[in-house]
Amino acid sequence: MKKLLQIMFLVGLAAVWAAPALATNGDILIGVGPISRSMGGVGIAAPQDAISAVFSNPAAMCFGPYCPASEFNFAGTLFAPKVDAKVQLGGQSIKADSHENVYAIPAIGISTPITKSMPLWRFGLAAYGVSGLGVDYRDTSLDQQRFANFGGFPLIAGEYTSLQIMKFAPAISFEPDPRISFGLAAHINYAMLDLGSGTSTDYTYGVQLGVLYKPLDKLSLGATYITPQKNTFDRVKDFNGDGARDSFDLEAPQQAGLGVAYDILPNKLLVEIDGKWINWSGAAGYKEFDWEDQWVFGLGAQYRATDKLILRAGYNYANNPVKSHNGWNGLAPQNVQGKIMPTYYYETFRTIGFPAVTKSHITLGLGYEFTPRFSVNVGYTYGFGETITGTGTALNGQPVKLESNLTEMSYELGLTWRF
Repeated sequence: MKKLLQIMFLVGLAAVWAAPALATNGDILIGVGPISRSMGGVGIAAPQDAISAVFSNPAAMCFGPYCPASEFNFAGTLFAPKVDAKVQLGGQSIKADSHENVYAIPAIGISTPITKSMPLWRFGLAAYGVSGLGVDYRDTSLDQQRFANFGGFPLIAGEYTSLQIMKFAPAISFEPDPRISFGLAAHINYAMLDLGSGTSTDYTYGVQLGVLYKPLDKLSLGATYITPQKNTFDRVKDFNGDGARDSFDLEAPQQAGLGVAYDILPNKLLVEIDGKWINWSGAAGYKEFDWEDQWVFGLGAQYRATDKLILRAGYNYANNPVKSHNGWNGLAPQNVQGKIMPTYYYETFRTIGFPAVTKSHITLGLGYEFTPRFSVNVGYTYGFGETITGTGTALNGQPVKLESNLTEMSYELGLTWRF
């Protein structure tokens, strides 16, 4: 078990180092593992593997198809975002694509029983990259240090950003009765933030609470809550231009979610609907850059086509949390956690540096059970392209328009062993 924990932690660190741009709902993954992701990110009421139970609702560890056995999951995601931005100023249009990469994001999890008779206790553990965002416009036209009639100042702020958060989550669930379960997961986060002046790291902690209730054999109701988890990144960015790098607080927001799952055809056709509230407007860092709360809706279905083949599909929708600003004065001061920066650079940083604007995702996947103990699952997620714009005046008083575009694709593979 000690060796397994060491492997899980190393895999989690690999997830952080490999994935600087994995955002879906804001900068939080819609789900972890190919099963949840191919079902629109659902799992609060009826997760279908151990790793998505720990991520979505730890109380569900007592009710998954892996019960009463133990289950081990290894999952990998290849994430391929496409980001570009444009600045229209002084009769010129300067456009660039963020440097494109395909990022490999591993995840690992386990769920195992502690007791085998009522009341039932289970222990779970997962390590995964859960949050991230980034752009890289270095050495592009947007990164030029001087712009015609612009006083020799940089064209934008936010030409390079990289946020990465790995979560290590030990979890426990308690089932006092065959129809109800309670769950608790501790969140241990390792976060890295680079805003173009070097990487700053921090650890933070939080808790996820969950409950799952089955009023009927076919019906599952789930609820979960995640506490806010604030990181302080030291010496990460010179916001006010005084030559000294400033600290910056960035908080993973509190979240609340509800899920309803129904076995339309028992052991054949399962449908789940989830809803989440993500409190960006109350989270340090995001509220300073005027993010609004996000409502997320997921719909997923799973159909067992044969004894071994399972088909999955889903849809995920969330409003864009990054507000569009228009009519601003680029020379007006903006207070960012006690540091004053010109509105023009404030707007380029939030619009171009953190374009977390994807709203709709469609998802597909399938699983194949080679044996009762071993199965393989694959999935595909497509996030439709979205655009954010902002208008105002630049430092030289000229009208300016900012624009960022983001499209997301990912490919998932997962291996499951039951023992």
